[in-house]
Amino acid sequence: MSDEALARVGAQLAITAEEYDRTGEFPWAGVHAVHDAGLLRLGIDPRYGGQPLTPTDSIRVFQALGTGDPSVALITSMTVFQHVLQARAPFWPEELYRRVVADSRHRPVLLNAIRAEPELGAPARGGLPATKIRRDGDGWVLTGHKGFATSSEGLSYHLVWAATEEDDPLLGHAVVPADTPGIEIVRTWDHFGLRASSTHDVLYHDVRLPADHFTGVRASAQSADAAIAAIGIGASALYVGVARAAQEFFLRFAHERVPTALGRPIATTERIQTIAGEIEAQLVAAEEIAFAVARRFETGDPRAGERALLAKPLIARAAISAVQTAVAALGNPGLTRHNPLERHLRDVHCVRVHPPQEDTALLLAGRRTLAAAAPPAPAPPAPAPLAPEGPAASPTAH
Repeated sequence: MSDEALARVGAQLAITAEEYDRTGEFPWAGVHAVHDAGLLRLGIDPRYGGQPLTPTDSIRVFQALGTGDPSVALITSMTVFQHVLQARAPFWPEELYRRVVADSRHRPVLLNAIRAEPELGAPARGGLPATKIRRDGDGWVLTGHKGFATSSEGLSYHLVWAATEEDDPLLGHAVVPADTPGIEIVRTWDHFGLRASSTHDVLYHDVRLPADHFTGVRASAQSADAAIAAIGIGASALYVGVARAAQEFFLRFAHERVPTALGRPIATTERIQTIAGEIEAQLVAAEEIAFAVARRFETGDPRAGERALLAKPLIARAAISAVQTAVAALGNPGLTRHNPLERHLRDVHCVRVHPPQEDTALLLAGRRTLAAAAPPAPAPPAPAPLAPEGPAASPTAH
């Protein structure tokens, strides 16, 4: 977990990142490198022999992996976040989860919550899944169509968000071993960035599960888990890693490029020096925001969740701006596929799709600040005084 060790893993991922970006194949070499470094086991609760993950370390880990291969970084984060959730709010069958932990010592055991659907879109915007789970004898039967299932081809377990068919349905994640009959992966992922993340569609055709593989909560009782908000900031930080990789190429190119008319490296010109300063300023801003919010979570600041909501779009803007600035300064060399900057430009834009998306974050923040600034409601009028008893109270007394 030292910076040096994380940097070595990031450098190892970078060796195969371009190849997997071009082929779109599952990045097993990178996944094995992360596993060998012990990073796929982060977040496992100490009672299972694991190592908890702080928000600060989440940023450090995923930024380092993002500099090497953001597809592998995202695949890793999905697994780690599931271990964090299991530590906070267990829902796996106990014996099965212990087997997952034991297996993860010897091989990559990839997990992910499969939530999005073609019609529903991102679950963070609300709504119930069309994927249904129903009782059948002493077990369950799962049926549905999921989209954007990151890690799909490499998963050991699918954690499928599904609902029972009731007025107030049970809602939760069904634990589905990847070798269960009835799972069909449809290779739909042909994306602008993170091309090796295996974010394909998955169909579940009457998948049969034991009774303890689904324990839902009534939809009316659902609530957000602060653990994901705290650790999930690492998913944004991985794109800061992408931007740092873009910066590294920009700086190297600036020192190596010697135009004939100039006769010296472009790094010696004030224009390139100013652009280098702008890129660094954007990345420092992103990192300071991420680490500051992480520290708020770690110190129990009650406003940490509010700050995390806006941290995501601010980090996204800064990371994208840094890469775009580098590309704009270099012109054609920044857009050719012979150089990695073009890949970094594509990859960094994928930060926008992760929840909370910018419009949602700004809407919620705006409503909160407007409500806090609203003038107090006028006091209700005081009740009229009661008329005195006796003849004077009668209209005929006047």
